[in-house]
Amino acid sequence: MLLRRPFWSRSTRRPRLHLLIVVTLVTLVVALWYLLRYQLSDEHDVTWYPPSATITCNLHEAPCSTEIGDAGRVTLAIPVDGPIKPLVILPIEVTLEGIEADRVVVSLEGVDMDMGTYRFPLEAESAQHFVGEGQLSICTRDTMDWRVRVVLETPRERMGSWFDVAVERNEP
Repeated sequence: MLLRRPFWSRSTRRPRLHLLIVVTLVTLVVALWYLLRYQLSDEHDVTWYPPSATITCNLHEAPCSTEIGDAGRVTLAIPVDGPIKPLVILPIEVTLEGIEADRVVVSLEGVDMDMGTYRFPLEAESAQHFVGEGQLSICTRDTMDWRVRVVLETPRERMGSWFDVAVERNEP
């Protein structure tokens, strides 16, 4: 009598196993590529222009501006009533003079404490005015220094500058 192998026998499992291994490896390679691309290319290819040392500004009270090389000027505003606070949705406005950008991203990061980097892409109202929302996380310190980075993507290059702001912790 001839015995038939069931369909899940070893001869049919082997191609399935190989297929699953290949699919898993391809998925891991794609995920690794995406992660590396996200981590390495986000702000490493940006030409940074430090804010003017002669101009002091306070984002709690008014917009801050700085020159972006010879290209033009960037102005950052966080128009809130009163001081900027953590865990509160913050309106963010970026206005450009002499520069037309395709995209603007604002990132928030701790100056002297690693709090992670929070990126907020802004929506274009025009090629020179971008708006959006952001949020600062809470810190255990009474006062936390944050760096607000503004990255402009133009047809020629990516450039940016930053502004520092000290934020006091919300009291319960």
